[in-house]
Amino acid sequence: MSFPILETKRLKLIEITEQHVDSLYEILSLEEVTRFYGTNRFTLQVEASRLIDMFHKNFLEKRGIRWGIKLKENQRIIGTVGLNALHLKNKRSEIGYELHPSFWKMGYATEAINEVLRFSFNKLDLYRVGAVVYPENEASIALLTKIGFTKEGILRGYIHQNEQFNDTYVLSLLKHEWKKSQE
Repeated sequence: MSFPILETKRLKLIEITEQHVDSLYEILSLEEVTRFYGTNRFTLQVEASRLIDMFHKNFLEKRGIRWGIKLKENQRIIGTVGLNALHLKNKRSEIGYELHPSFWKMGYATEAINEVLRFSFNKLDLYRVGAVVYPENEASIALLTKIGFTKEGILRGYIHQNEQFNDTYVLSLLKHEWKKSQE
């Protein structure tokens, strides 16, 4: 399968390659971005390069798809969005995303997530898309809830970050719930 390019009104969701290493590093080196990301902030550009390699490997092995979120107006990469823990056989995955803080609260994350959900349910025929979110990440919980995700419960000590174990909420959206929201 060739890498799927997705488009919305304001965004183009593209494959992340080595040419995007500077943009990815700029975003993931910010403490306010990685605070709830599940990894420590990047301090070396090679970390962004390794992440790009991992995204590519996951795509080739059908274990994930991660898109760069590119603004159509100026071609700038402002974040990423994608599917982690992709299980085509079991028709499920988890969504993940991050944006540069300069682009928070402008509807870009909602626009990108909605397009990835459309792709997930229509093209990949997934039944469930989950999300793992820190309880303190109120903005992300509000965003996912607004889109239609349901909070299922707490995963205790689920993510190890900054030398400590963190609880996370697990949320999900099922295909029939998404379809109903699109009517």
